Amino acid sequence: MSRHAFPPEQVEGVYRAIRERRDVRHFTPEPLEPGQLERFIAAAHNGPSVGLMQPWRFIRIADPALRAQIHSHVDEERRLTAEALGQRADEFMRLKVEGILACAEVLVVGLIDQRERYVFGRRTMPEMDLASASCAIQNFWLAARAEGIGAGWVSLFDPRRLREICRMPEGSQPIAVLCVGQVEEFYKAPMLEIERWDQRLPPRQVLYQDSWGQPAP
Repeated sequence: MSRHAFPPEQVEGVYRAIRERRDVRHFTPEPLEPGQLERFIAAAHNGPSVGLMQPWRFIRIADPALRAQIHSHVDEERRLTAEALGQRADEFMRLKVEGILACAEVLVVGLIDQRERYVFGRRTMPEMDLASASCAIQNFWLAARAEGIGAGWVSLFDPRRLREICRMPEGSQPIAVLCVGQVEEFYKAPMLEIERWDQRLPPRQVLYQDSWGQPAP
């Protein structure tokens, strides 16, 4: 084992958080403990960032009326998504896809405006700002799971409309509504697997060697 490795029990803790992280939709009404949300934000802010641009911003939604407005917009987009799914519309409408009104905390995560100023690592791949912010959200998710707190990433919204609702500057882009809170239990498997919407591929199907589609030994 590398001399830089964590102690075995800490290594297992990291892998356990990864294995047992869930996109949570069911919450109990208890609030978070003091300091928890701040720790999760700090974990997110320690995420890797292309060119150290740190493109993420977090808006904590404290106003109940604003939370209700976000929920109403997400529910509207949920219905439009169902229409776009065609034959799977009814199946989709039976899924619980958000917990905005039930969770302890709601956060809107957005990318900063004027991102074109950041060229380092983005000259040919400008979408790396989104990749960086996604890593930050994953850090948030894993930190929350390690402390027994559920988090769910909601993406059913029109970015332009959500930007208006949250009074974000022109050029910024909301990428997530995060529902965060206490849970009765964590799902034994991803909810969409439990609901038979789809299933996770085995690792061997996503690992190639030397060329696309060439299975690794």
